[in-house]
Amino acid sequence: MRDQLPARPRVRTAEGVVQGVRRGGHAVFRGIPYARPPVGALRFAAPAAPSRWEGTRQAVEFGPSAPQSLPVDPDPAQGPSAPGPAQGPSAPGPPQGTDWLTLDVATPDPGAAGLPVLVWIPVGGYVAVASSNPAFDPGALAEGGLVVVSINCRVGAEGFAFLDGAPPNRGFLDQIAALEWVQRNVAAFGGDPGRVTVGGVSAGAGSVAALLTMKSARGLFRRAVAHSVPGLHSTPALARQVTAALADRLGASAPSAAAWRDIDPWHLAAELSSFSAGLPAYREGWGRLTETGTALCPVVDGEILPETPWSALTGGRAAGTELLVGHTRDEFRGFSVLSGRQGTFTEQDALAALRLLAPQPDGPRAYRTEFPQAGPEELVEAVYADALFRMPSQQLAEANTAAGGTSYLFELCWTAPALGGALGACHGLDVPLAFGTLGSAVGRQFIGDEATPEAVALSRELRESWIRFVTTGDAGWAAHRPDRLLTRVLDTEPATLPYPEQASRRIWKDRFPAPFALS
Repeated sequence: MRDQLPARPRVRTAEGVVQGVRRGGHAVFRGIPYARPPVGALRFAAPAAPSRWEGTRQAVEFGPSAPQSLPVDPDPAQGPSAPGPAQGPSAPGPPQGTDWLTLDVATPDPGAAGLPVLVWIPVGGYVAVASSNPAFDPGALAEGGLVVVSINCRVGAEGFAFLDGAPPNRGFLDQIAALEWVQRNVAAFGGDPGRVTVGGVSAGAGSVAALLTMKSARGLFRRAVAHSVPGLHSTPALARQVTAALADRLGASAPSAAAWRDIDPWHLAAELSSFSAGLPAYREGWGRLTETGTALCPVVDGEILPETPWSALTGGRAAGTELLVGHTRDEFRGFSVLSGRQGTFTEQDALAALRLLAPQPDGPRAYRTEFPQAGPEELVEAVYADALFRMPSQQLAEANTAAGGTSYLFELCWTAPALGGALGACHGLDVPLAFGTLGSAVGRQFIGDEATPEAVALSRELRESWIRFVTTGDAGWAAHRPDRLLTRVLDTEPATLPYPEQASRRIWKDRFPAPFALS
């Protein structure tokens, strides 16, 4: 019984005994290694199996996060100062330890059996990760009956630099290693290894989408939750050029694991941040990548990540699943507000954005046709929101359905009260709502110091939808199918309606996100 949980619960995992702590009506275990520290000879290598230990390992403190880079602009998906769900540190700081590959478990009852499991991937921009972020506090979900596993993994150059002598997409390999740990051990925490849902927002959602297509991830989870899926992938040719340019900046002899292994990882993270700030200088050769704010993203390498999720699902090379996916209405608004650009976009800015991000060759004309009353500001916001998050999310729902899965789509349209409503329904607003962390720093920056009744009610609806979906595979509203395209519109009065962004969908129909390539 939950009210009989010991103050310091103990669990025996396959690697050894861990001791956590009781928090209210659930127990938490933190900083459990699922792989060995990826340093020294293991740096830039695939994750190695964790070491066993004797005695009892104290699991009450979060493990250290991998080295992280700062975003180029204030980014509500990444931080550091913006109200985002995956904030990194305020600046690359001194190492807190090298045991970067750890995870945390929150469980209603370690003595239970068969509880549904949510594995959360708290990655932002593929450059930041922090399972300790209070916006991701799993308490409300655990109190709702879920076992929640939050993982740390490699990001930035450690996880995604395309290096000779190293496997690509190491961050994804870390996530798979964590899911394998879950299969070995989650039953000891009361969870059912056959009822695992993997979830994430922004780059965490991109990770979820990638896992849908990866052979090595098959059988490791049953369902998926993906909020604001980004269409961020690179071709090997472009990734090689980017890594070579970064190697020149670092003074490394080559873009290789051997040449980079002795570079201080936090120095490398800082250099990546500065390098990403200069991406516009490479626009002529690197094209759309220069608009993402980060130089490194997953590589469609043909082996670990064989192709993009959209093409894999629609081409029948990946099986559909039970998928809860969605986006916010104003995905780009927070970026423009917090960078100080809102209200300054010109016709020249709109033309450049349409040429670079709209599907070619007819996309720029189509945007002006579908949005005839839109000025430069609205056009910039629409094409960025569509290209980066809205269309990849909606198209993932359609692709998953085409592959035989069941997709539940939502759009968050509720305006964040902060800054007088200037943020709109911005990127990341859904995170404190879903986790019930309205009082966290991120929640307050979006919603204010006192959550309104509307915020509390919307948070309850989204959180209960998550719990229902992870438990049963049914989000609680009609599935998104080609004949009706029904969508849960989350607002002051939530309703299930036809997909609201039909104009954008017409522009992007059959134009799945393609990997960034040399231009």
